[in-house]
Amino acid sequence: MKKGFTMIELIFVIVILGILAAVAIPKLAATRDDANIAKGATEVAMAVADMSSYYTANGALGPVSSMTNVTFDDTTIDMNASNTAVVYPNAQGCISIEANAATGATGIIVRYIGSAANTVCDGIAQAAVKVTNYQTSGTDSNKSHVFGGSSVKW
Repeated sequence: MKKGFTMIELIFVIVILGILAAVAIPKLAATRDDANIAKGATEVAMAVADMSSYYTANGALGPVSSMTNVTFDDTTIDMNASNTAVVYPNAQGCISIEANAATGATGIIVRYIGSAANTVCDGIAQAAVKVTNYQTSGTDSNKSHVFGGSSVKW
């Protein structure tokens, strides 16, 4: 007598593996989006902190490449000039960090521009609300970070 699996047992195994795969694949895709959101929010917060540290040390904003290692759309922009901005992430355009023209480039404004509205971009914006303390609604929809004086005002 031969020992082995019957056809019905093999079909049951294949069906069970198919059900497990159908449940696992969406979870893995969501995990990748969550990782990209966490990375983006961390980089936006790090860029804001780096720019404030640079201003505190030098008394003025400077070129983005000198202030932070976060990759923006154009790292050659000099943030010391009024009406300049960099966009993160460079391919999608979710968040912009602009020189605050109202304060003579002694601060920055973090804006949600959402030019590429997708799950990751929206997630970065919502997470950046928490890590950079800017609001997404109300009268102050963008957070101004004004530097100078004896300390940094957030």
